[in-house]
Amino acid sequence: MAVLASLYESIAEPLVEVRRIFDAQIRSDVPFVNDLCEHITQFRGKMLRPALVLLTGQACGRLRQDHVGLATVVEMVHMATLVHDDVLDESDVRRRVPTVNHLKGNEAAVLLGDHLIAHAFRYCNSLGLPFGSDLIGRTTNTICEGELLQVHHRGNWALTEDEYFQIIGRKTASLTATCCVLGAYYAGAGAEVISALRHYGYEVGVAFQIVDDVLDVVGHQESTGKTLGRDLEQGELTLPLVHYLRHADPASRSEALGVLGNGHLGRAETIYQLLSNSQSIEYAMSTARQRIEQACRNLEVLEPSAARDALAAVADFVFYRQQ
Repeated sequence: MAVLASLYESIAEPLVEVRRIFDAQIRSDVPFVNDLCEHITQFRGKMLRPALVLLTGQACGRLRQDHVGLATVVEMVHMATLVHDDVLDESDVRRRVPTVNHLKGNEAAVLLGDHLIAHAFRYCNSLGLPFGSDLIGRTTNTICEGELLQVHHRGNWALTEDEYFQIIGRKTASLTATCCVLGAYYAGAGAEVISALRHYGYEVGVAFQIVDDVLDVVGHQESTGKTLGRDLEQGELTLPLVHYLRHADPASRSEALGVLGNGHLGRAETIYQLLSNSQSIEYAMSTARQRIEQACRNLEVLEPSAARDALAAVADFVFYRQQ
């Protein structure tokens, strides 16, 4: 599996520009706010969303400055969701550094996330791209709906796979799909190509979240760089456990429900032991692999190119990543 640096080689310079614009746009003349803005730049990791905007733009023709601007906007929106997610999940660590809520409390974290969203839409409006502005606005609404659905279903031990996929489709896959649409649209692609790349981005996003959810159960904080086990501690079922509760024998299912119902802080470790003796983790990863394969089939509408190959490799990276 290639490392992201090599996959991003063709968009290295635009990604540097994305980082530069991001930092300049969120900079504040209030020292405390500016300190927090500088702190969250340490949360940058894979830069997957802006990379998807840029790579799909390349794969559909050529990059424009519009792509760089929109890539910056989607990274701002994504960063805001990370700051808010850490509040919702009561996480202490992200990218091996303290979360904003851990450092300064929930109020500061919520307000900083709002600060980022406001900057994102102000900058997006300045680009003069109505289609992009509307799509990013609608996608941000969809992300919030997904997060609200997840909160609504906390403690719902009867959550179905359909409900799980509805949640992650909205909170995660909607943004990766939008990134690909933006890249294709502003490169002048036709409706068929835009639709195919939207499906590619959506499936990559679904697979990304499944893998993320599996890592929350079986990963190591040293590798992932963030607080783990928070899904279970918050009473949120993810695909491995949804599958386990549906297929376990009555005694094992009853044991799992007893652990979940206790609400104690050790539930994640106990549930991991149950899952490790089942096929549910393998089932989740197999589902993620199928989603990656579906994603890559949508790339067949594109002419052969290094950018198309990079998009296929990025999808592969999403499956095999350890953080």
